[in-house]
Amino acid sequence: MQLMLALFRKHRWRTILMLLALLASGLAEGIGLSALLPLLNVAIAADRGAGAEVTPPGQFEQAVLDILARLGITPAIGPLLLVIVAGVAFKSLLLLVVQRQVGYTAAQIGTELRLDLLRAILRSRWEYFLHQPVGKLTNGLATEAQRSSDSFVFGATAVTFLIHALIYGAIAVAISWQATLLSLIAGVMVIGSSHFLVRMTRRAGRRQTLLLSSLMAQLTDTLQSVKPLKAMAREHLADQVLAGETFRLNRALRKQVFSGALLNSVQDLLFASFIALGMYLALVLFSVELSTVLVLAIALGRAFGSLGKVQKQYQKMAQGESAYWSLQGSIDAATTAAEHLGEGRAPSLERGIQFEHLAFGYDEHPVFDDLCLDFPARTLTTLIGPSGAGKTTVIDLVIGLVRPSAGEIFVDGIAMGELDLRAWRSLIGYVPQDTVLLHDSVLHNVTLGDTALTPADAENALRAAGIWDFVAALPEGMNTLVGERGGKLSGGQRQRVAIARALVNKPRLLILDEATSALDPVSEREICQTLVGLKNDLTILAISHDSALVDIADRVYELARGQARLLEPQRATLEGCSD
Repeated sequence: MQLMLALFRKHRWRTILMLLALLASGLAEGIGLSALLPLLNVAIAADRGAGAEVTPPGQFEQAVLDILARLGITPAIGPLLLVIVAGVAFKSLLLLVVQRQVGYTAAQIGTELRLDLLRAILRSRWEYFLHQPVGKLTNGLATEAQRSSDSFVFGATAVTFLIHALIYGAIAVAISWQATLLSLIAGVMVIGSSHFLVRMTRRAGRRQTLLLSSLMAQLTDTLQSVKPLKAMAREHLADQVLAGETFRLNRALRKQVFSGALLNSVQDLLFASFIALGMYLALVLFSVELSTVLVLAIALGRAFGSLGKVQKQYQKMAQGESAYWSLQGSIDAATTAAEHLGEGRAPSLERGIQFEHLAFGYDEHPVFDDLCLDFPARTLTTLIGPSGAGKTTVIDLVIGLVRPSAGEIFVDGIAMGELDLRAWRSLIGYVPQDTVLLHDSVLHNVTLGDTALTPADAENALRAAGIWDFVAALPEGMNTLVGERGGKLSGGQRQRVAIARALVNKPRLLILDEATSALDPVSEREICQTLVGLKNDLTILAISHDSALVDIADRVYELARGQARLLEPQRATLEGCSD
């Protein structure tokens, strides 16, 4: 029950209220059941007639009659039936409250787990984030969070049946503790002997968790590469991989279903046998009255039935608890890898950015060694070089996603390690190579739903990006939908919307990571004209393989073999670095 204890600690007050309501509902059920014995005896006495011999009440019945007398309730058929109905009604009302509370708590648990995972991943270090499969994160947000909340529901339901079983067992003990004790010992033996089915389900659940995570990761990667696979008639290879994982998942699910079905069939048969044994012992061995035995059979039947349901619900909880621990493990790992932004000095970017004698590598593979660069403020600097030369790594270093192993980056002469990194990033507008627009309006794609931004801010950004005239001419203006991944717009238009998105927060530094590589010459030329108009107001850092961004740049660096070369006509010697 570690899962339930962990969740109960997180939702302490809700759990306490739930348990109190469950206890009250169990007591209400017990009151109704307790009134059944006097009712049966009253009915039997009425059936025998006025002159028939009346059997004196037993200890349990007499205790119930005394309580009824104190409450002013006459032990007649009508009042006793009302007591039974009132007990059932009160129990049903309390169970409604409990079930609503359990449902609300389960929904809250799923929501909190999703948000905790999402926030932990987004706040983690860039190196950690790069090693996380998208499919695994998707599986955590969807499948594992839902299975975790379902497990809480099953666990809470098990607690409900456990409390009811204890109430029914207490009534049975009060009627005949000898017969009840022997029957309960037998019932515990049934529970214990069938517990291996719970362990089987738990193992199947763990296997299911692992396979779902692996399957979702492979599915996500495969779907992103469907087009080349189909183009080369190799989609059957992806089918083979995914089919293998799916069949293994199916085997785990079949074990889970089999263990659940076997528990249901075996448990019901054995419990019925032991209830019959308890009745036999009460009638023959302990000479208990028939009416008392009938109530005892009902109490034992409900006690055993509730105990069986406890185990069945526990089995269902065990099936999904591995999802919770897997998801919690992902949250803890991402939290441990959290990025420390710090509370350093506020940046301004008035003079420029300098790299001084930087060294950096990925997984012990060096990228730079003694790298020196200078990006003056309010200029456009273009980085060129072959693939793998480290151009994108320079961008990541400027943003602060990664840190150098040696050397330092200075912003206006202040070491980046001394800056408030969050404040520094708030001064950056970033345009990636692969522009991804949301299936939403132009306005939402520019502001990304930021409530601090107004339509006027979006309009100013669209004007600065040189696409306002086009947007204003659309049927619904900025409220026009752009389609899936911006499919209703051309490549150049999508890129301009992305530039507007980067400009809407009025950045000091605009970064373009291969932002024009997929554009036709006309669109590329128009983007370059836009950048020429922007470079006097903010610092622009661009990566490009195209000559257009080289031609308009104030300075151009060529990266190769871990070094940077300042090209003509801006050839110069950087301070502290050789040419």
